[in-house]
Amino acid sequence: MSTTTTPAPGRSVPGLGGPGGQSAAAPRVVRQRRRRPGLIALSVALIAAGGLSGALLFTASGQRTAVLVVARDVPVGAAIADADLAPASLALDPTVRAVPVARKSGMVGQRAAVALKAGALLSPAQVTSVSLVKAGEQVVGVALKPSQLPSSRIAPGQKVLIVSTPDANQAAAAGKAGEAGAAPKTLPATVVAVGAPAPATGVVVVDVAVPATDGPALAARVATGAVALILAPQDGS
Repeated sequence: MSTTTTPAPGRSVPGLGGPGGQSAAAPRVVRQRRRRPGLIALSVALIAAGGLSGALLFTASGQRTAVLVVARDVPVGAAIADADLAPASLALDPTVRAVPVARKSGMVGQRAAVALKAGALLSPAQVTSVSLVKAGEQVVGVALKPSQLPSSRIAPGQKVLIVSTPDANQAAAAGKAGEAGAAPKTLPATVVAVGAPAPATGVVVVDVAVPATDGPALAARVATGAVALILAPQDGS
């Protein structure tokens, strides 16, 4: 009668162990980690707070203001027309000074204190109500050929000199009198407006402000065509 022997725990059974008679290692039991509800709740709260902060930042940065921008170039000293300004909706830093769209009617008719460039944001400091024609001055239109004015752009507000150029008869008379080396007469003036060149001749009419005592003489001189315009030296030059 045969009997079956049950091996005791921890002992090896011949023929059942690994190489060399060693017993097989018992499999490891992986313990499941315990979930911590408090830690999960904290993570969810942090994620929600981060999302809320991002939403608030996006909302603040997306706030736009209706302001005025320059629609086309306006030279310094020129009067601002309605078509020179256009509305725009921009997100601006609080430190940026801009002109609201509601103030457009107050900007029209003002003069450009600086040269305004198309597409630029309009600032209150860029406009002025001061006229280029001061008290005691007259405006005289000076018709000039391309050879009588510099090729540089002439803009309102610039200081210029109106030079008297002798005609042929005056030049001949001056030569006989030995005055060929005399310096030409000049008259300081301020450019008020610049017209468009004439299609056929290229003649440009430049309105200048001069002292009222010199206005009539300058107008008579301009009628002869014996004048030229040069840019006055800038302050400090």
